[in-house]
Amino acid sequence: MSSISTATPSRTSSSFSSLPHFDRPTFLMCPPEWYDVNYVINPWMAGNLHRPSRDKAYAQWKNLHHHLQQIADVRLVHGQPGMPDMVFVAHAALVQHGVAALSSFAHPQRQSEEQPLRHWLQNAGFLVWETPRETAFEGEGDALFNANGDHLWAAHGVRTCRQSHRHVADAWHTPVTSLHLVDPRFYHLDICFAPLSGGELLYFPSAFDAPSRAKIEAAYSPEKRIAVTESEATQFACNLINVGRHIILGATGTGVAAKLTERGYAVHELNLSEFICGGGSAKSLTLRLSDSRITAGLGQPRP
Repeated sequence: MSSISTATPSRTSSSFSSLPHFDRPTFLMCPPEWYDVNYVINPWMAGNLHRPSRDKAYAQWKNLHHHLQQIADVRLVHGQPGMPDMVFVAHAALVQHGVAALSSFAHPQRQSEEQPLRHWLQNAGFLVWETPRETAFEGEGDALFNANGDHLWAAHGVRTCRQSHRHVADAWHTPVTSLHLVDPRFYHLDICFAPLSGGELLYFPSAFDAPSRAKIEAAYSPEKRIAVTESEATQFACNLINVGRHIILGATGTGVAAKLTERGYAVHELNLSEFICGGGSAKSLTLRLSDSRITAGLGQPRP
């Protein structure tokens, strides 16, 4: 794993020089050294206790890391014993403009992950925005910026409370739209909702209640909305990594890749089956560190 960098991000001499800035897409990953399904805190874990193969999981993770390194920089945080879900590092925080809104995990089984991620982010120079313990919030699992970085989408109803949305959005003084998740299989926003760099949205409409679907339809015109089927959604088609015109997602064996290719994206489908047992796929295994505009290939971040 010598090709993985753990270096602190470089900084600029701008007025935000005390915070890390990136001039190319950059992500954080956590190797699955301790990954397993040791408990059940989402429907995907049910029936999969201790079923993942650590060797297969590591091979799949390494393949994802290899593909991501072709289009982005990758940093590494090491997992810890007793934290089998730390590999799903996207759930640890939401990052923008050098500020990291830290998660407050709903389940005690994952709360121990908060401290090592807090330390990594602080040591890397990020300003940590704390979330109160009583305000459940799970990072990029629950909240996603659009490609421009000027609007935040956040979900509640399964594992996250709505009160967290305004608190998190205040870290950047950004508008936030709250969406209500109603299907327990889609307990996080990032497994049913994916804003893309070209302005499209890949999503599973039935994961949301009717008022939430109306908000989505008001923000995205019909030609920009790409609805996936239940079969595609349950294969984590929306849990994708989007870097510029590149998309990495778990292999679904469906027509999702073709739909995205028709829109001009270069799609890379990878086998991530071992991680679906724990309730995550490509997106869940990476935390975006670069500003959303940089990651989307839209130019420099706002000053």
